[in-house]
Amino acid sequence: MIGHVIGKYRVVSELGKGGMGVVYRAEHTQLGRPAALKMLLPQFSSDAAIVQRFFNEARAASAIDHPGIVEIYDFGTHTDGRAYIVMSLLSGESLEQRLHRGPIPPLEGATIIAQVAGALAAAHARSIVHRDLKPDNIFLVPNELMPDGIQIKLLDFGIAKLAGDQAGDFKTQTGMMMGTPAFMSPEQCMGKADLDHRTDLYSVGCILFHILCGRPPFVSDQGTGVMIAAHIRDPAPDPRTINPQIPASLAAIILRLLHKDP
Repeated sequence: MIGHVIGKYRVVSELGKGGMGVVYRAEHTQLGRPAALKMLLPQFSSDAAIVQRFFNEARAASAIDHPGIVEIYDFGTHTDGRAYIVMSLLSGESLEQRLHRGPIPPLEGATIIAQVAGALAAAHARSIVHRDLKPDNIFLVPNELMPDGIQIKLLDFGIAKLAGDQAGDFKTQTGMMMGTPAFMSPEQCMGKADLDHRTDLYSVGCILFHILCGRPPFVSDQGTGVMIAAHIRDPAPDPRTINPQIPASLAAIILRLLHKDP
């Protein structure tokens, strides 16, 4: 695809490849503006449910005007039938990558999550629920004007529930549970369709717990079923039992976010 023009963007180089698609560096053919172009592999572009989920990402992110949401430039179907999304090209690393390098101090972690909460508030104000928040979907962009020199960007609204989307639940369309078990709310683990903003807040609690403790609140080496059961059934552990350096006020926020019935 290098050198091909897709929509108004010319593909420059490949940035990465996953199980369902490829991400390219691209440039606007007239403006020269750099962008990231995400393209589904051919076998998935012929699946209407997958394409719907893919374009859902573009529609959801485009509906939210907030600096903490990745900016979408364009989306559509290429002449070869492959679906694509063009978005801003980000520099930096994911929160997942940052966590692999070592612990994050409580104040820095709280600052990151405060930005995530601000971006989510903008999404929830538009009745958009992300439903797949996790460290890999939070990108940390260097910005000297922001607290701790970091601007967060929320990524991957692929399974978000949009305002007015009555079905809104890909589980019924694909026959599979959507989400990431380590960060899923109890109601999402139970496969409920009527999820609201509280499912995202529970995920934020799981992420903040992970940032400060080095692991999510519920872990298992016996498969995801045990982890899902724990989200549904077990009270969240006090994060201070794992990291005593966490301030009591911050631990209280985490436990409130992880409450089973807020």
